[in-house]
Amino acid sequence: MLKMIFMGTPEIAVPSLKSLHKAGNQILAVVTQPDQPKGRGQILSPPPVKVAAQELNLSIWQPENIKDPNFLEKIKASQADIICVVAYGKILPQEILEFPSLGCINLHFSLLPKYRGAACVASTLMHGEDESGVTTILMDAGLDTGPILMQWTEEIFPQDTTETLSARLSDLGAQLLVKTVSGLETGNIKPVKQDNEQASYAPRLKKQAGEIDWSKPAEYLFNLYRGLTPWPGVFTFLNKKRIILQELSLGPKENFGQEAEFRLQEKKGIQVQCGTGTLYIVKLKPEGKKILHFEDFMRGLHHKAQLKFDSKK
Repeated sequence: MLKMIFMGTPEIAVPSLKSLHKAGNQILAVVTQPDQPKGRGQILSPPPVKVAAQELNLSIWQPENIKDPNFLEKIKASQADIICVVAYGKILPQEILEFPSLGCINLHFSLLPKYRGAACVASTLMHGEDESGVTTILMDAGLDTGPILMQWTEEIFPQDTTETLSARLSDLGAQLLVKTVSGLETGNIKPVKQDNEQASYAPRLKKQAGEIDWSKPAEYLFNLYRGLTPWPGVFTFLNKKRIILQELSLGPKENFGQEAEFRLQEKKGIQVQCGTGTLYIVKLKPEGKKILHFEDFMRGLHHKAQLKFDSKK
C-alpha cells in the first residue's frame, strides 16, 4: 500500500481525493490552501478539498507558505512514497518535487502539451476544440511540462461550458489518477517526454476577459461564453449598465443590422447582430437585478431604450 500526500484545493480536485482514498491508498495528509473570506459578510470558508478531507477523517495541512522550512520538514518527515497534485494552486518548490521516491504526480485537465496553465478547460472551449481530456504527468520545475504518464480523451459537446466539461473531466481524471498511481507502484508506466513544439498555454483568467466585443464573429463570441461560464462570465452594456449574459446559443448566419443591434425572436431569444452571424440571448442578468428570461427582459424595456448594446461602459 502506497503512502501518499494529496495536494488540491477546488471542487474539481474532490473526486480525485475520494477515488484515491476509496482505492485503498494510505493518505497521510491532505494539503490545501488556507480558508478564504467569501460573500458579502466575508466569512472564512474552507476550500472544497478541505471539506472532503474532513468527511474522510484525513489529516489536513493548510500552509500559508509552502516554502516555509517548517512545512518542508513536515513533508519530509511524512516519508510519503508519492505526492498527488490536482489543482492545488501554487507552484511546488524543488525540495518537494525531489522528495518522494515515486515523484510528484499532477493531474491536468487538458490533452498536454496543449493548454498548459491554470485556465486549461476554459481555453480549450474558447478555442472551439472538439475534444479535450485529462493527463497525468511526472512533475518537474516547469509549468505543466513534465513527462506524460497517462492520457485519456473526452468529447466536447456543442453546448458544453467550463462548468459542464469540468464536471466530466473531474470524474474522468479521478479514474486516470488512480490507474496512474497503481501503474507507478507496479512499474508498468514509462514516462514519455512532451513535444514542446506542440505546446500552447492557458493563462489565468481575468475578470474583464468576459466583455463582449460585438464586432467579433458570432462563433468566436459563443466559444468565449462557453469558456467563461460560470466565471468570470460574459457581459455587455445597455444604457451604460452592465448586463451579464447567462445563457447564449448560436443564431442564423445572417446580417439584419449593425453590430450590437438586437431584436426579439419569439421562442428563440434576443437575436444580436455580431461582426458576422448572430447570437441568441436566452437568459440575462441586468446590473442589480435577478436573472431574467429574454421575454421578461424585453417587456421591461418598454419603448424607452435603443435596441443596441453599448460597445463600452
